[in-house]
Amino acid sequence: MTVTDDALTAHSDTPPPPPPAVLDFQGKHGENPLAEAGFRTMCGRLPAVLKHTVRLAWAVDRTAVLILLLCQLLTGAAAALTLAFTARAMTYLLATGPVSERLHGALPALVVVTAAAGAGRLGMALASYAERRVTPLLMTEADVALVAAVCRVEVAAYGEDGFADRQEAAEVGVTRTTTLVNDAQRFAAAGVRMVAAGGVITVLHWAMLPALLLAVLPAGLGAILRARVDYETHYLNVGDRNVRGMTRWWATSARYGDEVRANGMTGYILYWYRALSERIDERTLTAAPRQLRIDVSTSAVSGVFLTGTWALLAWLATTGAVPLPVAATAVLAVQTTLVALSQLVIQGAALFHISLYLADMRAFLDMAGARAPKRGELTIPEQVDEIRLDEVVYRYPGKEQPAVNGISLSLRRGEILAVVGENGSGKSTLTKLITGLLLADKGRVLWDGTDLAQADAEAVWKRTALVPQNFATWPLRARENITLGQPKSWDDELVWKAVDAVGMREAVEELPNRLDTLLARELFGGAELSGGQWQRLACGRALYRRTPLLILDEPTSQMDARGEHQIFLEIKRLAADCMTIVVTHQLENTRLADRIIVMEHGRVTEDGTYDDLIHAGGLFAELVALAQDR
Repeated sequence: MTVTDDALTAHSDTPPPPPPAVLDFQGKHGENPLAEAGFRTMCGRLPAVLKHTVRLAWAVDRTAVLILLLCQLLTGAAAALTLAFTARAMTYLLATGPVSERLHGALPALVVVTAAAGAGRLGMALASYAERRVTPLLMTEADVALVAAVCRVEVAAYGEDGFADRQEAAEVGVTRTTTLVNDAQRFAAAGVRMVAAGGVITVLHWAMLPALLLAVLPAGLGAILRARVDYETHYLNVGDRNVRGMTRWWATSARYGDEVRANGMTGYILYWYRALSERIDERTLTAAPRQLRIDVSTSAVSGVFLTGTWALLAWLATTGAVPLPVAATAVLAVQTTLVALSQLVIQGAALFHISLYLADMRAFLDMAGARAPKRGELTIPEQVDEIRLDEVVYRYPGKEQPAVNGISLSLRRGEILAVVGENGSGKSTLTKLITGLLLADKGRVLWDGTDLAQADAEAVWKRTALVPQNFATWPLRARENITLGQPKSWDDELVWKAVDAVGMREAVEELPNRLDTLLARELFGGAELSGGQWQRLACGRALYRRTPLLILDEPTSQMDARGEHQIFLEIKRLAADCMTIVVTHQLENTRLADRIIVMEHGRVTEDGTYDDLIHAGGLFAELVALAQDR
């Protein structure tokens, strides 16, 4: 592997860039679910995936499903009529007598054969139309279901082992939905044609159908084994593909372009991206010889049995076991059945292949559904007067030490609480517990006496306004970046009030279409805001909500002094109508707070006013002194 960037190769006395980490997952999410599955288990998936496909398609477009089902019946009937009347026509055409008499006798059967062929083609055309009609709807439903599932899980689920990789595997399942209806339709059509042709062949001679089955089944076994190898490779690559996707997004996003270039990261990112891609390709290429061996061996066995089938037909014809007209019809029936069987095997293997990815998607949706908030049905008053925490403890998955450890405090309406502390002290975790984004492992969080563990989550969040540290820069219009799609009136009066409250009127009025401007520079007609302007807008959306609880986590870290001053004046003005929590490292801003709590290692170590704490000689006084020395 070569790295062409000058910054990486200029000095031979410096170490080479480190390669991507090898992702060796452990536990139940690191195990291939088909590693121990047998052939019968894998084949048993087909009825389930067919039923699942019909159910999904029926939910999005019943008319298209009915068209598909009717087309299968039409195709099967056409195939049966074609073969049956071909046999009748052959009786006349291969008989003795004048040609004109033989043609005249065969004409009615040939007319039926022609009409049946036309009906079969019409059925295929209608089936193709129905398939094109239902497939995009099915894809959209699967995609929306996945996005909805991720949006609705408990916040704590994001930190659970294997969540991101199971989500990535589910994404693959969504993309495979595009071929689901096509494969299911072709599988069903091949099955119907096989039954029709097989029935005709059985009537001609009972030994023909078993011989054809023996000729085709090895190919079916090979296709399923090949799909299993393909899925095994896919499963090994899930983690690397996930990391590669994240790397691609970070590397190509305009938001981080300055950091990538100014820090000389271009060469290393390309190196990292190529290394991941080559590792994925290596696993794929390693699987290719295994698949070739499967193809060669099963094709050889199929060839032997197929030769035997034709030899059997020739023997039956030469020995007089079947009349010559019947033998001629049998040739056509064998060809028809062979094609139908081959299609049945190929499409069955394709359906099996898709079922593996759909199973990943279904498993993730089930897991996400189980992790959606199910806390209770208690409601929260429109106006909340007190929030109280009683000995609250919370530990993140996989961590030994609690992020919040035994905190008790209360907050009353009209009060501003400032939360300070060093990085990692548990400040942001505390705010997530107060809002119910996280549920306490021990202790209780009570809103006017209602335990959040027993309250309807949506009712809690409807009464919450939050500006997190990592706020979203939504690719929406400026208006929706304030209202978050939840307008309070038919006009923009309240939106402009929120814009004015955070000092953004001039900036919004300078946008190409003011409130109608799309805030996404990457898109045509879009515009971009500076970091400080985005932060003001994030504060504006929280102020617009006018909820009983307002939480601002480092709300002014990217603002200039004027913007910061204006935001805190607005917080003070609105404080009487709500409970306000401000998490900040700007300790001078805590002067506006009625109370300040200081956190260390998940505990509250100091609690009081600014004047009390500045003279207490604790961590708060130390941090203020350090800030003044800078």
